[in-house]
Amino acid sequence: METTARTAIKGGEFLIRETEASDIFIPEEWSEEQLLIAETCRDFIDKEVMPLLDRIDAQEKGLMPSLLDKAAELGLLGISIPEEYGGFGKDFVTSLLSTEVLGAGYSFAVSIAAHTGIGTLPIFYYGNAEQKKKYLPKLVTGEYKAAYCLTEPGAGSDANSGKTKAVLTADKKQYLINGQKMWITNGGFADIFIVFAKIDDDENLSAFIVEKSFPGITINPEEHKMGIKGSSTCQVFFNDCKVPAENLLSERQNGFKIAVNILNIGRIKLAAAALGGAKRTSTASVIYATERQQFGRPIAKYGAIRYKLAEQAMRIYACESALYRASQNIDDAIKSLQASGMSREQAKLKATEQFAVEAAILKVHGSEVLDYVVDEGVQVYGGMGYSADAPMERAYRDSRINRIFEGTNEINRMLTVEMMLRKAMKGELDLMTPAQKVASELMSIPDFGNGEEKLFSAEKKYISNFKKAVLMVAGSAAQKLMTTLAKEQEILMNVADMLIDLYVGESLLLRVEKLTGIRGEAACSVHIDMVRTWLTDAADRLHKSGKDAINGFTEGDEQRMMLMGLKRFTKVAPYNTKESRRRIAAKLIEEKKYCF
Repeated sequence: METTARTAIKGGEFLIRETEASDIFIPEEWSEEQLLIAETCRDFIDKEVMPLLDRIDAQEKGLMPSLLDKAAELGLLGISIPEEYGGFGKDFVTSLLSTEVLGAGYSFAVSIAAHTGIGTLPIFYYGNAEQKKKYLPKLVTGEYKAAYCLTEPGAGSDANSGKTKAVLTADKKQYLINGQKMWITNGGFADIFIVFAKIDDDENLSAFIVEKSFPGITINPEEHKMGIKGSSTCQVFFNDCKVPAENLLSERQNGFKIAVNILNIGRIKLAAAALGGAKRTSTASVIYATERQQFGRPIAKYGAIRYKLAEQAMRIYACESALYRASQNIDDAIKSLQASGMSREQAKLKATEQFAVEAAILKVHGSEVLDYVVDEGVQVYGGMGYSADAPMERAYRDSRINRIFEGTNEINRMLTVEMMLRKAMKGELDLMTPAQKVASELMSIPDFGNGEEKLFSAEKKYISNFKKAVLMVAGSAAQKLMTTLAKEQEILMNVADMLIDLYVGESLLLRVEKLTGIRGEAACSVHIDMVRTWLTDAADRLHKSGKDAINGFTEGDEQRMMLMGLKRFTKVAPYNTKESRRRIAAKLIEEKKYCF
C-alpha cells in the first residue's frame, strides 16, 4: 500500500497510498501574512458583527448589505479574486482560512459566503473576458451583491431536474427566462443572480448572469427560518425575464457542470466556516465551565463536563487537520496544472474537481462536528444554554442548516463512495489491486509486530489496517452488488462513514507527527493524547459501520470470513481515554479557550 515515488497525491488516493507527515500542510505553519488576514477577519467579526447579532437576526433593513460593504472596504470580498479585478489573488489555503474565521459570524457568515462563493465564483471560473471585466470588480467592492439561483420546489438534490426555462428570442438578442427558484440566500438584496435554466428542451441546465434590474423579476418576502434568521432567504420568480444573450455563462448545457464544480468548492468552504463556528463555541463552553459554580466549585472540575470540553476540542482539531491537508493538496494541484499550461481558472476548477471526494468528506464531517460542538455547548450551559440571552441558543439553531446546505449529508455520503468507485472505473485510481491483496490477506496469519516500536508506529499500523478494512468492505460490495450498489444506500453510507473516519484520523495523525517533529514529544503530549483517543474511538466506529455493511450483502462462510477480517483490521491496543480526555480538558481550562 506504499508508493516509492513521492509524486503529488491524487484525489481519493489517500485510501491506497501512504502519506508522509512532511508532505502535508498543518495550520501551525501559517505565514505572517496569512495570520494577519485571519486577524483582520477576526477583528471584523468581533467589532462589526457580534455587537449587532440581534439586529441582524431581526433583519433590520439595509443592515446586512451595509456589513458586506464594510467587509469589502477591508478587501474581504475579494481574497481569492485576482488583483486585476480588484481582489487580493490569494491561494486556496488562505481563502479557506478567511472563510474559517468569518464562519464564526452566524448569519453574516452565510451571507458573505454566498456572495464570495456561489455568487461570485461562477463568473470568475466560467465567465468570458467581458463578463469578468464587467462584474468581478463590482462584486469585489460590494457595489454588486450576489446570489445563486439553483434550487426549485421540485428540484433540490436532483438539481438537473429543474423546470425553469430559457428561450432565445427570434432576433437572438435575448433569452426569456420563466421559472421559480427557492431558498435563495441574499435574494432580498442581491443585484446579481446566477440563474440555472434549461434552454428549450435541453437535457442539461445552462447558466445565466441575471441583473436585478432586468425586467420580469419578482422577489417574494423573506422566509421565516429555524436558524440563520439574519440571512436573506427568498423565493425568486422569473416571468419572461429578459436577459441579454451575451449573459449566457459559459456554453449552452454547461450549467449542471458549473453547479457541480461550484458545489465542490462550496462543500470544503462550508467545512471551513463550520470549523470557525465550532472554535468560537468551544471557547465559550470552556469559559462558562470555568465560571459556573455548582456544589461549591466550577463545573469544569467535574469529569462529565471535562469529557464534553475535551471531545469538542478533539473533534475540532481533527477536522482542522483534514481541512487544511486537503486544501494544500488542492493548491499543489493548481500549481501543477498551471505549470503544465492550463489557465489559472481552469487549473483551479480541475484541481477542486480532482479532490471532490475529500470535499464531500469534509462537508459531512465539518457540519457534524459543529452540530456536536453546539449541542454539547448547550448542555455545558445547562438551563442558560436554552435561553436566547446566552450565545448557545443561536449557535444551536444556526448550525442545523449546514447538514442540508451544499447537498445533504446523505447525498454527500453516497457521492463520496460513488466518486471513488468512478475514479477506479476510469483508471484514475487502482483500487482493485490493493483490494485483491487485502482479500488474499484474509487467509494469512496476522502480523503481530516485532517488539520495540517507535513513536506513532502503532498508530500508523492502525491507519494501514483501517484502509484494509475499507478496501475489503467496499471492494466486496462493489464486486458482489455491481450495478445495484447505487440502490443500496445504507451500504454506501456505511462505507462513506468508514472513509470519513479513515481520512480524518490519518490527517490528525500526520499533523501531530509533523508537529511533534518540530516541537518535540514533550511539547505535544496533549496532541498525542488526541490522536490516540481519536483512533481508539474510530476503530469502534469503523467496526460498527463495516459490520453493518457486511451483514447487508453477505451471508454464510463469506460473511464469517469478512467479519473476522474486519475484527482484525479494526483492532487497537487498550488505551485509557478517560485520563487522556482529562489531560486535554485540563489544557483547555488552563488556557480558558480553545487553544489548539
